Amino acid sequence: MSDTGGERQTERFAYDPDTQPELFDGILSRRIVAFVIDAILIVALMIPAALIVFILGLLTFTIAWWVLYPPLFAVVALGYVAFTLGGRASATVGMRAVGIEVRTWSGHKMFPLLAVMQALIFWFSVGLLTPLILIVGLFTYRRQLLHDLLLGVVAVNSGPLQRLAK
Repeated sequence: MSDTGGERQTERFAYDPDTQPELFDGILSRRIVAFVIDAILIVALMIPAALIVFILGLLTFTIAWWVLYPPLFAVVALGYVAFTLGGRASATVGMRAVGIEVRTWSGHKMFPLLAVMQALIFWFSVGLLTPLILIVGLFTYRRQLLHDLLLGVVAVNSGPLQRLAK
């Protein structure tokens, strides 16, 4: 709610579960499956990245191993999220496989910096509150998880979203 000139106005969100319930049907279970798919893909991307660092380590007399191996997972995972979730589709490969997209509350697509911030907040919140971030989704109006609420984004089903856009 915002107060403008003494008159109260209700803020408008692009996606309303009361008028568009099809956008949120099964979203939590789909997000779990998408997470597993994305985790497998990130691990698969780690293999060529680790091989490149290994070769660089041989060429630099192990300096690359000491410098590049420690942050390798974070670099690969954040790059994956920035290019997929922050890209045109506004969804990771796993999310596209299960038919969901992430949008801002105003309906705009994600952008790379917002996608990276979402991943970082997700990792830190899972580290601190492991099961609680998933439980939050059961009680929020738009089935948002803790990191979604903090950044003002919402996951919605792609099919109904595309039909609404037409």
